[in-house]
Amino acid sequence: MKFGKYLEDRKAHLPVEYASNCLDYNGLKLFLKETVYASSIKINPTQQQQLPFSQLVSQRLGQLQQCEVQFIDQLDIQVKKVCDFFQQESARLVSETATDQYTPTDLLQKILTLERFVFLNYTGITKILKKNDRHSGLALSEPYLHCIAQLPLVKAEDLTQLKQVAMNKLQQLHTAVEQHSSLSFSPNMLRSRSQYKFTANAALPPTYVGPNQKVLVSLSGPHGTDIVGAVLECLARHPCAIEDFMLSRLYHNVTFGVLITLQSDNVTVFRDLAEAAQQWDATLTFDVPDSQATEPSIRHRETKEKKKSDSAIAAITEEQIYLPASLEEAPYSGRIKYAASILNQNGLEATFLSEWTQLLLKHRISVEKLSRLDKGHSLSCADLRLSVPTTVDMDILRKELIELSASFGSDVALQPDDVFRKNKRLVVFDMDSTLIQQEVIDEIARYAGVVDKVAAITEAAMNGEIDFKESLRRRVALLNGTSVSVIEDVKKILTFTEGARFLCRALKKLGFKLAVISGGFMPLALYVKAELGLDYAFANQLKVSSDGLTLTGETTGPIVDGIRKAELLEVIAQSEGVTLNQVIAVGDGANDLWMLNKAGLGIAFNAKPRVQEQARARINQKSLKYVLSLLGYSEQDMEQLGDGRLQ
Repeated sequence: MKFGKYLEDRKAHLPVEYASNCLDYNGLKLFLKETVYASSIKINPTQQQQLPFSQLVSQRLGQLQQCEVQFIDQLDIQVKKVCDFFQQESARLVSETATDQYTPTDLLQKILTLERFVFLNYTGITKILKKNDRHSGLALSEPYLHCIAQLPLVKAEDLTQLKQVAMNKLQQLHTAVEQHSSLSFSPNMLRSRSQYKFTANAALPPTYVGPNQKVLVSLSGPHGTDIVGAVLECLARHPCAIEDFMLSRLYHNVTFGVLITLQSDNVTVFRDLAEAAQQWDATLTFDVPDSQATEPSIRHRETKEKKKSDSAIAAITEEQIYLPASLEEAPYSGRIKYAASILNQNGLEATFLSEWTQLLLKHRISVEKLSRLDKGHSLSCADLRLSVPTTVDMDILRKELIELSASFGSDVALQPDDVFRKNKRLVVFDMDSTLIQQEVIDEIARYAGVVDKVAAITEAAMNGEIDFKESLRRRVALLNGTSVSVIEDVKKILTFTEGARFLCRALKKLGFKLAVISGGFMPLALYVKAELGLDYAFANQLKVSSDGLTLTGETTGPIVDGIRKAELLEVIAQSEGVTLNQVIAVGDGANDLWMLNKAGLGIAFNAKPRVQEQARARINQKSLKYVLSLLGYSEQDMEQLGDGRLQ
């Protein structure tokens, strides 16, 4: 909702004389549009070709000077109108209170109405000044607000005292009610000068009841902790509740934002904040949530109006405005939170980041938080929290992400940003081309002299062209008669994938249970288990001759194919007492897809194309350490887990 509409809506719920004395925001806005906008010093580049730049600036400044003087004159007239009415109403309330013309509750209602008038108009003044600043290219907001800081509208000293009187009287009545609880009470407060009745369990408002208006305040500048301290010191001097705050830093420059609920009866807090901003060379902004976030509150208020309730609480409390639970969240309802990890060990290119952002905009996805995870000279890894509309087709989005990743060699892993992302407990790895760089059956075949034949079958199986069980049967058959000693020879040449040892050490320090479930062979899986400190190892068993010297070209026991891998993953999870949402699976082949899809987070690591298309997350970098990045761990975190080393 635009502020002009918001203002008109709020004015409609004020008494007629109040509404007629409000700031003419729309009139001032129209004046800006007709005069200042056309004379802005924000020059269109095409206009620079018609005149020399210096001459164009001179021309514009001359026009703008006249327009700005006229604008300020009109704003002064409006501010005077608002201030005069405020003083008149304040004096009338003080005078009539002295003659005891109001019950404490009626008086408090009138004070609250005047408070809302003050805040609504002060907000209007601030917003029209910001609009002028934005379109004129000048910065008149802060000096103008400093000029009006001492006006009665801002200080409201008489109203402060009057409100305290009303609250004291209400407290006295409440005490009297408690002392005479045997009396009969009507369900509603009677508005009589001589008689006050409350329900027995009526709850009085706190000592300082204000408009309960939520306001977003932010201060930006080069003095980090000083700015935080200045804002909090100002808020401590005024009755207000801090609902939330956040800090963002860009080198020495910080922005400190605070969401407050006003409980005071004037706007002097903003005068003090403006003075603090000036002291610390900072920029102050504040805003009243008046966009779609206020719509539920408007409906709530209209419901209250229909009920015509005049109970104590309904009479003196303002409607609540819907806002997200945190300032870091995008203020939208009906959305799902996702975590996105973007990484490229060689650095994230500006072109990739631009295309990535355009893809988010295309689907109306909001970035709520962005954190850098690496600490190198160039940005290579970042973690984002996204607010995704429920209308987004996630299958289409994932396909677009795969295309984007392939175009730039940069990975994008998308996963629900829920409690399970931070509470994984079990990691299950494939072995061949995942924890180790080789395919063990190819290495055995190399010693047997049939490597080309076996490798061709392996490649077809990994691409999903041949059923895994059939491919395994064919390959193992080619090993018939091979010496069993070849297993020990293969162990000596196994090369662990970059980051494998580091990742497993780090995960063990974090309390994870680790397993390898391989379509390879058990002796080598047990070797990998021992080398990496894993907790479980499952693989196929090679059958040997009766004398134990040669391979027979057969396997014994259940075949560990894709389905079996998923079953074993589930068995391990159950034995460890963890849910599938707490399981990570990492693999590269088509036979890994079952376990990748069974786990809460399935990662295709340098996988075949078909696997990348079907897996929910992908890592196409050299190191397995990036599994930690998908969990949100930074490079500093990894160094702590690796005792200063990342290998």
